[in-house]
Amino acid sequence: MAAIRPRPQTPPAPLGTPQTIRRARPAELPLLQDIERAAGAPFRELGMAEIADDDPPPLDLLDCYQHEGRAWVFEDAAGLPGAYLIWQEIDGAAHIDQVSVHPRMARRGAGRALIAHLARESGYDALTLTTFVEVPWNAPYYARLGFVTLTDDQLTLGLREIVAEEASMGLGRWPRVCMRRRIPAEPPRGVRAQ
Repeated sequence: MAAIRPRPQTPPAPLGTPQTIRRARPAELPLLQDIERAAGAPFRELGMAEIADDDPPPLDLLDCYQHEGRAWVFEDAAGLPGAYLIWQEIDGAAHIDQVSVHPRMARRGAGRALIAHLARESGYDALTLTTFVEVPWNAPYYARLGFVTLTDDQLTLGLREIVAEEASMGLGRWPRVCMRRRIPAEPPRGVRAQ
């Protein structure tokens, strides 16, 4: 039996200033599309070529998120986006429409940091998202970050609409779930959390 050869590993890109997260700039929106394309490539290895080949969000849509202050990036060492997150309000929660990490930044905490930033800065008491059940860097990853899977009867009207839209785009071909994470209230300044 032949030995399994490890895949060549690209050395991780160094991060910029520790946890540099900021709003995306208008001129960077094409870079977000590049991140999306690169982040989609690993889906091919899971037999999900349609996801790998899917077009990134169009520039006009990214422009709307950016203009509303709902497109955030995690900088690489050169000060350029290496990961991004876009979100909107859905039924009283901050809904993550997309969080994507360029493979050169993978496993460095960029996605986790963007989600933590959203939890701190959004002003909402919960985060929601939809994701693939069987993709290791999707539902299992979000569960490690404190997200829980919602049952059908726990879905809000807005989440039901998102699920229906995703199904109409063909995403229902693979098992998907809606997930939610509560954001604990911050104690008032000077008060210690117990």
